[in-house]
Amino acid sequence: MLSSPETDPEQPTDDALADDLAQLEDRYKRARADLDNFRKRAARETERRVEEARASVIRDWLDTVDSVEWAMRIQSDGACYDGLQAVLQQMDAVLAREGVQRIGAIGDTFDPERHEAVAVQHATNQVQDRTIAEVQRSGYVLGGRVIRPAQVVVARAD
Repeated sequence: MLSSPETDPEQPTDDALADDLAQLEDRYKRARADLDNFRKRAARETERRVEEARASVIRDWLDTVDSVEWAMRIQSDGACYDGLQAVLQQMDAVLAREGVQRIGAIGDTFDPERHEAVAVQHATNQVQDRTIAEVQRSGYVLGGRVIRPAQVVVARAD
């Protein structure tokens, strides 16, 4: 004898089907949320790695800028100096296009987050207390983040 769907004990009820459907929908929503979170994390990680690689290349470029500036200090006049000045201007233009800004200028207030004090000298009328008296090596920021602090001589009052 055939049984009807209402009396068949092996047939799921409407309530059981609704519960199964609710559980499947909940698992589906959680899986989608997990996937969305994974995509966001992966995008942030990729962006962080790209920025680290970019900063690394720029730091390498800064060594070349330092070499040109050092050569200019040695040869402070003549055609060679003029040529080095032109090369340095081109290098600065490339850095500016990449969003890199030079930090650490004479007369700026010393900031330990942006400057590295390599020496201290006595403050004078021309150079006030806790200001930069001399720049040994320029510092640079990229996107508001210091990629290399400036090495400076700081004036201090006794």
